[in-house]
Amino acid sequence: MENNVTRNQKKGVKRPGDIPTPVQIKEYLDSYVVGQDEAKKTLAVAAYNHYKRIAHRGNGNPGSNIIGKSNVLLLGKTGSGKTLLVKTLAKLLSVPYHVQDCTKITASGYVGSDVEDCIVGLLRNSGYGREASERGIVMLDEVDKIKSASAGRSVTRDVSGECVQQSLLKIMEGDIVGCPHQGGRKNPEQPLFYVNTSDILFIASGAFVGLDDIVARRLGAGKNRIGFSGPGNAAGTGAKDKGELLSLVQPCDLREFGLIPEFIGRLPIITSVSPLGKDELLRILTEPCDSLVNQYTGLLAMDGVKLEFTPESLNAVADRAIELETGARGLRNILEEVMRDVMFNAPSMRKPRGREKCVVITEDMVRSYSLGMRVA
Repeated sequence: MENNVTRNQKKGVKRPGDIPTPVQIKEYLDSYVVGQDEAKKTLAVAAYNHYKRIAHRGNGNPGSNIIGKSNVLLLGKTGSGKTLLVKTLAKLLSVPYHVQDCTKITASGYVGSDVEDCIVGLLRNSGYGREASERGIVMLDEVDKIKSASAGRSVTRDVSGECVQQSLLKIMEGDIVGCPHQGGRKNPEQPLFYVNTSDILFIASGAFVGLDDIVARRLGAGKNRIGFSGPGNAAGTGAKDKGELLSLVQPCDLREFGLIPEFIGRLPIITSVSPLGKDELLRILTEPCDSLVNQYTGLLAMDGVKLEFTPESLNAVADRAIELETGARGLRNILEEVMRDVMFNAPSMRKPRGREKCVVITEDMVRSYSLGMRVA
């Protein structure tokens, strides 16, 4: 796989031989993202088929012209690794990517960002290389926030909901989009870059709070039950938890949630990430090549200080992250707080006679945020 990765980083995915197989893609994702095997497999297959279609079409293969583009909808709780999956995938394939916050987009003529800004961001991240941009990845983050307003007549337009979904349809399917350098509304007279979005892979993501309840109602429809569902049996469906219900989402559930049918149709591949438990959080702290423990250890090593975490301290960090309900993002917040005074004082520590400078992070330091240092 290393040969493929090195080749991709130098010249991108242009030929069939440049494309890592789905197994190789998943193996690469495994080195950066803990767990989420089903989402990794789905993204690996989607990316492989997408870029295989492009590469074979470039070689004049007539069969590639009849294969449509398959964008992806990635569901899951915040802090579960959705953005990291997309970022790592783009890194492996050596293609530009852009994460577009959908909460900023409004319909044309209203205050906010244009839908074309997602392509502007992709152009900017590629150094305004049109060819590279047309093979890139756009992540439509917080896409659940552009759901249609609740049913009923309204005297105002749904300018940040259904209107935005409709505006994204043609871009996601494939269109020639005129993109200004700095955003059209602020600089309306600037020249445009024209980008063909037919080969851009769109990955929409969001937490979709409340969608699990819609799935539970559908699964439980027509079944008479007395009393409440027991633990580990969400809404009596047999699902272990609400996170597992997202793996059972169907297009009809997304329609009830507030996505219009045409928008759902542009996202034929649906997958989900699971909420992270304590075991996964502990692995995130230590296993990936860019794990937080490795990052802080490396930072202090630059000052000649050896950093150690006791197993109990790591358990305390994971427990605290679960309490905050912020997933993997909470781990850095906690460690930044715990490590603040350590990193402030460590560079000025005197080296004990005949011994190296060493700092040990203990459970008490994490649980109380008492940031004193113990020199080993």
